[in-house]
Amino acid sequence: MFDGRPIPFRIIIESIPMRLLHLLIPMVCLFSGGLLPAESFTVKSPSGNVAVEVIMVPDLMWRVEANGEIAIKESPIRVELGDGVVLGRHTVCESVHPHTIDEEWEPVVPGRRSKIRNHCNETFFRMVEMGREPNVKVVYYDLVVRAYDDGVAIRYRIPKQRDYKVHVTDESIGFAFPEDAQAWVVDYKGFETHQEEPFVKQTLRSISDTAYVGLPMVVEGRHGMLAITEAALVDYAGMYLRQDSDKVKEGAMVRTCLAKRPDQINAVVAETNLISPWRAIMFGREPGDFLSNDLVLNLNEPCAIEDTSWIKPGMVAWDHWWSGEVKMDTETIKRYISFAADMGWPYQLIDWQWYGAFDRPGTDVSGVNPAVDMDEVRRYAAEKGVKLWLWLYWTDVERTDFVKLFAKFKEWGIAGIKIDFMAREDQWMVEWYHRIIKTAAIFNLMVDFHGAYKPTGFRRTYPNLMTREGVLGNEYNKWSDRVTPEHNCTLVYTRGLLGEMDYTPGGFLNRHPGDFRIALQQPDPIPTEVQGTRAHQLALFVVFESPITVVCEHPDHIKGQAGEDFLRLVPTVWDETIGLAGAIGSYAVVAKRSGNEWYVAAITNSEARELEIPLQFLDEGGWNAEIWADGPDVGSDATDLLKDEQELQSTGKLVVKLASGGGAVVRLTPAE
Repeated sequence: MFDGRPIPFRIIIESIPMRLLHLLIPMVCLFSGGLLPAESFTVKSPSGNVAVEVIMVPDLMWRVEANGEIAIKESPIRVELGDGVVLGRHTVCESVHPHTIDEEWEPVVPGRRSKIRNHCNETFFRMVEMGREPNVKVVYYDLVVRAYDDGVAIRYRIPKQRDYKVHVTDESIGFAFPEDAQAWVVDYKGFETHQEEPFVKQTLRSISDTAYVGLPMVVEGRHGMLAITEAALVDYAGMYLRQDSDKVKEGAMVRTCLAKRPDQINAVVAETNLISPWRAIMFGREPGDFLSNDLVLNLNEPCAIEDTSWIKPGMVAWDHWWSGEVKMDTETIKRYISFAADMGWPYQLIDWQWYGAFDRPGTDVSGVNPAVDMDEVRRYAAEKGVKLWLWLYWTDVERTDFVKLFAKFKEWGIAGIKIDFMAREDQWMVEWYHRIIKTAAIFNLMVDFHGAYKPTGFRRTYPNLMTREGVLGNEYNKWSDRVTPEHNCTLVYTRGLLGEMDYTPGGFLNRHPGDFRIALQQPDPIPTEVQGTRAHQLALFVVFESPITVVCEHPDHIKGQAGEDFLRLVPTVWDETIGLAGAIGSYAVVAKRSGNEWYVAAITNSEARELEIPLQFLDEGGWNAEIWADGPDVGSDATDLLKDEQELQSTGKLVVKLASGGGAVVRLTPAE
């Protein structure tokens, strides 16, 4: 008699001839509680506005609706295994287990908000993949589906079974769109990439067949917007998107693919259980909706570090070649330490060459450049109340015993490490990232990855992962003209959706695009300039997210200059975030709360604009506003900054005028 427990499907399938089994697959799906038609099963979000339909006949597919409209039409789910099995081709459903998740949690280092609700409906589908030939193994696996009110996610799990060693050669999960919509696309051209390219607007069908599309990919449809990404990338290969529109009659489709391991044969190898990252879609009616979306973090595991008291966000001074020539010596480092102390910043980053030559066999990462008296540097930093970060080339770390190295750094009192130039996202490299993060946590070290892949929310589990690059940021102003105001207005709603981003804002040598000079192309060396106004650069500290925010500029260009006072005040973590208005590539208006203070920041592209910002998000009553905005002479001098103060009411509006490439930032405090 059936007692309500899942029936092991292998008991049934082993007694049915293979030629008959495929005729029976469409008929039934055995699951806990009885029998249901096997054709499909729908998982709805708590409010019912989002639904994921899992279709099991004739092949495994999925379909997504959001707010009554088709967001993703029927799309295949395929995972290619190394022994010839393709999950999703001949799948039978054995059992279905739905349940609800509803929890509130507090991130150790709040990026967008200090309290996050994780509320969704989740369903586990136990599947069996049937082989057509006798010598092809039968594989059991789970398809897991989550539906949130502002997103969906799916993942697959292959449990350990017999002596079956899982080799995943590739993955092909489709995202078929009902129309050939506009999308913001970044092409990394392959798997070896620092992920530092611009996002370009184009139609889905115009994506090149040779493109390796990075994440997120934001799609603007007739009925809203969505962003495709992945979350909880752990011991797996990073995901990219490829063109696949020829597989659909109408609309367009992209599919997933996985970064290859160094052997270029497999993408993923698992000795035991294999768990894929989540393939996730965020929904929004307007671009600003994405800025309050916590899907990526919610799809990760809770914090694994017991004592997190040593993990502290803050601003960082940077003795980098960006703001001048490379000069690695004791006095230069001490100058930046003094600068950090004077600004009230907790950290100073000692960048490349502090241990001499790098990325060479035999490099001694535990040694110190003879021009640097590290004992004196550490003593002086302690005297000034500033903690140090150290730059490292990843190959130098890999060639050494980094357990001993990190223990030495802890003995030195180092606060964090910046590791650079990985430029890979294959399974081995992803696992290497996590070994670094976990080992660093043992020795109370925070981590900043450069030359890195995009965030996938692992910062929830290991919050000592404070920030990462993986962005075409201010650094590029040194040798290119690609970091334009348009680019910054695009990043807010593309790469910025995924979380921490070490863009290194704060350039004070502001120039209009027609006056901008590329530093490395000048006959005589010049300091690095940035495109856009001074107010635009200040606003980036609010519109971008980075709990550890590295300031790019030289002390001489900040001290005594307009806007210096703002850099003494602005927080790097936030209790609440609201996207007030914006259009990708055009402009952005963002409000963020820290305690009882609000910061409102706006940036624009090359188009000047006047914005009226309603203040209904504020608590009732009066508010004092400090405003840093484009000055009256900004048309001829992009550094011109106007500081103003106003008294505002929560029922009123804030009016800001943005110059071409301009910006504004407002600090709002409750009136007495």
